[in-house]
Amino acid sequence: MAAPVSFPPNRDAALDRLQAFVLRAGVDYARDRNADLGPEARSNVSLLSPYLRHRLMTEREVVSAVLARHSFSEAEKFVQEVLWRTYWKGWLELRPAIWGRYLAELDAVRARFRGAKALASAENGTTGIEGFDDWARELVETGYLHNHARMWFASIWIFTLRLPWTLGADFFLRHLLDGDPASNTLSWRWVAGLQTIGKTYLATADNIARYTGGRFAPQGLTTSAVPLTEAPLPAVTPLLAPVSLDPDAPALLLVTPEDFHPESVFAQDRRFVQAIILADRGSGGALSEVFVAAAAHDCAGRVEAHFGCPTRIITGIDPAKLIAAAQDAQVTTIATAYAPVGHVADALRAATPVLQAAGIDLIQVQRAWDTHFWPHAKKGFFAFKEQIPRILGERF
Repeated sequence: MAAPVSFPPNRDAALDRLQAFVLRAGVDYARDRNADLGPEARSNVSLLSPYLRHRLMTEREVVSAVLARHSFSEAEKFVQEVLWRTYWKGWLELRPAIWGRYLAELDAVRARFRGAKALASAENGTTGIEGFDDWARELVETGYLHNHARMWFASIWIFTLRLPWTLGADFFLRHLLDGDPASNTLSWRWVAGLQTIGKTYLATADNIARYTGGRFAPQGLTTSAVPLTEAPLPAVTPLLAPVSLDPDAPALLLVTPEDFHPESVFAQDRRFVQAIILADRGSGGALSEVFVAAAAHDCAGRVEAHFGCPTRIITGIDPAKLIAAAQDAQVTTIATAYAPVGHVADALRAATPVLQAAGIDLIQVQRAWDTHFWPHAKKGFFAFKEQIPRILGERF
């Protein structure tokens, strides 16, 4: 039996994986993408998600490579899959209060379920439910699950085991190498019937058996999925207007795990006095944080070569450290790629007034990809996907 797929945490590995997959991104992907035949058999999916999540490679690179080999109609399913992550980020960016609501509820249920045997059994994969236990162990051991398995797992967690969805979302976010606050939180909400109000996802033994090639056919699953309820969704809030960085202003570069490819964020001839690379995302378990730390070192080497500046790797966004670094570099500007709603954005938001009090501006530069796609995430994905061909054709 082949070993489970691994994810070398560097950009070269990401590019190699893209090159190996691109020929299968058309009709083959559309036909076979839903099958989860086990951690040793992943040739039907791209396995690019950890790299896209941390932007070791960019969505634009992936879509461009695929459309250079396939027509849009042939590769539409794969292109849409890449754009789902963009859509989720835009949707949450337009409704940041949902992230705050999730964090508040998570804190409350953590206190209630501290030491609960049912929670420990679910996370340790000892519930006795075929498939579910295997996926729990696969997640912790590899940092990855097939997308279909994530849906089955979340459904069983919420409706069969009757555990709080927020604890499940937290379990995923801690362990998934590709876990990001928007995609993860909103996907769990969708399964629970909160995202598309009243619409739930019910895992069934027949569906699991069909798409796992008969590996699993769990017994005893609930046959109903009553939607969870909550307070009404907040109104859409305006997106922040993109800001630009003075091309002549001396600046310190801050790189976070939200974007490990600053070479394509800032102008090609841009130079920085120094770069600080953040080596943790503030939400991960052991394996995911190891991935991020190694990816940060890979990024540091590229940053030194591209921007011609020394780099320093840190953990945690500490305003005092940032102020000291800026003062040592004799700059009053820190530049970083825009951090979407999530733990890193929360930390930057908390640091901003402290930096400002010390006379230091934090400038977050947004990618054109996000600027053009996020405004179309006001409604459901169907309305969003209708805009994909036009935006790709006009802008990218």
